[in-house]
Amino acid sequence: MSKATIFNRFGGRIGLIEAVISEVVATEIYAIIDRTRAVDDVWERLTYYVTAIRDLQYRQPATVDTMLQTYPDAQTLMEICRVGGETNEELVAAGRASGALRPEFTAEDLHALLHDSALVLKHGTRPRREEYDRRTAYLLDGMRAQGTP
Repeated sequence: MSKATIFNRFGGRIGLIEAVISEVVATEIYAIIDRTRAVDDVWERLTYYVTAIRDLQYRQPATVDTMLQTYPDAQTLMEICRVGGETNEELVAAGRASGALRPEFTAEDLHALLHDSALVLKHGTRPRREEYDRRTAYLLDGMRAQGTP
């Protein structure tokens, strides 16, 4: 596709990136958020969300670029980040209120943990899938309040 075609169709490089990533990433992230909200048990809700987001990061590199805000001029992608941040706050508030999360655990901590995963996948050595999943379990164990089943 020529540069002129990209510009005419998408308004430029950012428009093309938004169109592709929105199609690939937004649909999946919003589906994860919707499914997360449908889970009744607070700890299961948190577990599903963290596992599903980390899985999406592992499977779909465009998710990593979205979470790292690689394209800050892409409004659609920034909206995904805003909604993700609100979801983190909602989940952590529910987790702390129910006693499922460690009392000192914050929405910023959840954001940092998911952001750190994205950084490792983008710039580090990609772990084998079983290692990545094992680390997800460690992450969840570290978030969980002491003495909860």
